[in-house]
This record gives sequence, structure tokens and C-alpha cells, in this order.
Amino acid sequence: MNTTLALLLVASQALAAEPKAERDLAYAEPRNPRQTIDIYTPAEGTDHPIVFWIHGGGWVQGDKAQVNNKPQAFADRGYVLVSINYRLLPEATIQQMAQDVAKAIHWTCDRAKDYGGDASRIYIMGHSAGAQLAALVSTDDRYLQAEGLSLKIVKGCVPVDGDTYDVPLQIATEPEKPSKSHAEKFGSPEMQKELSPVTHVASGKHIPPFFILYVADNPLTGAQAHRLAEVLQAAGIRAVEFGAEGKTHGTINADLGLADDKATVALWAFMMSG
Repeated sequence: MNTTLALLLVASQALAAEPKAERDLAYAEPRNPRQTIDIYTPAEGTDHPIVFWIHGGGWVQGDKAQVNNKPQAFADRGYVLVSINYRLLPEATIQQMAQDVAKAIHWTCDRAKDYGGDASRIYIMGHSAGAQLAALVSTDDRYLQAEGLSLKIVKGCVPVDGDTYDVPLQIATEPEKPSKSHAEKFGSPEMQKELSPVTHVASGKHIPPFFILYVADNPLTGAQAHRLAEVLQAAGIRAVEFGAEGKTHGTINADLGLADDKATVALWAFMMSG
């Protein structure tokens, strides 16, 4: 085969592998743009595990379209990628955001086969504020139970550079101005504890394994990652920490899915081991 034909073959294979996309699907009624889903499906096959992605943005901004390399990267590995919008402050509380996440998972499970997915194999992932929501829904089983679901369907949780797995600890250790901001967002001390994933960790709840990804030289997200891993491991739940070198809060998310990204390589290893 000459070089030209080889290049054409590679190009055609790449085109064939491009994931199918359906966008702006409503998972709640009445329709709200903040309660919609984008789904990216491998071009071929059925019964693919599902990656459920929750964007960041400090609970006040962000959008499901901000997926960077993830649709192609996960499709190449045989995963359906579901990226969601959820209501934001001040329209909704953080507790209601977690309810939106569970409702979107329910909608996805009901229609998984329509998109080549397997509703019994879901990985919940998120960046920043989305990391807190991913970890919360993966530890506090009441959110999925309210939707008639169980944590048994969740095969793994991947929170990316979150700083609020233990909200009271975060508020106590963060500089004064941001600390007040988080206190306002999370509410009373009781709600701060209630919305902390570490509060709900216990054995016997089918809490899934965790791959906790954080920026290596960020002491705040590093401390929160260590805290979450420590609590999970004490309950006998597998928790893998990965400190990504040379990353920022933005690039750790934007680069996830790139072939030469070390955090991505570690993520694939974690998912394969499950």
C-alpha cells in the first residue's frame, strides 16, 4: 500500500470512529435549558458503559458543551459520554443541583439502550463544582434512591480537582474572602456538612471505587483529595489519588482525554481495573 492510500485509510477510519452526537435533550419537565443533556455515542456497537460528565463553574456558571477532547476520547475507548447541564445558583440550591444530577441519571438509564449504552455500568465524573456533585451523588445514596435507582449501577466515580469534599474543612482552611463565598453558597453549618461527600461515606452502601484527580501543586484541592481518599479507604472503599504535575485547575480538565496526558493514562488504567 502506498503512502497516499495509507493516509486515506487512516482518515476514513478516523471519520468512521467519530461519535454520534445528540444535543439539548430535556431530562425534566417543564423544559429548562439548564436541565438538558448532550449524548455522544460510539459509531458502532451496543451495551457500552456510560460516562456521566458534570461540568464545573463554581455552581454559578458553566455548560455541558465544555467537554474538550472527551467525546472522541471516550468513544474511542467504547464509552457513551453523557454531558449535562443543571440548574445554578441562585435559581437552585446545591442540594437541588445534586437532585438534577440524579434526575438526569434516571433519564439516561431509562433510555440507555436507545443510545447504545448499558444502564448497569455508569461512571460519574465531574470537574471542580462538578467534582463535588459527582462525589456527593456517589456517596449519599438518597439522591439516586429518590429516582428509584441504586448506587449498584455506579461502577466508578472520578472527581477532578474539587475543593469541597469536606466543606467545613475547606471553609476553615481557605483564605477569608473565598471562604465567605463558599459559606454563602453552601448555607448553614448543617447544610455544609450535609453537602460534604465525606459525611456520607460508609461501608455496605455500594459506594463505588474512586479515582480522585487533582492538581499536584494545589495545596487546597490536594488536601481535599487526601481527605476524601482517607475517609473512603477507612470504610474499605477503593480510592486512588492522582496528583497531576504541571497542570492548572483549567488544564487538568481541558487535557483529560489527550493520548499523551498522564492523568488520562492513569484514568484508563483505573477504569480497566474495575
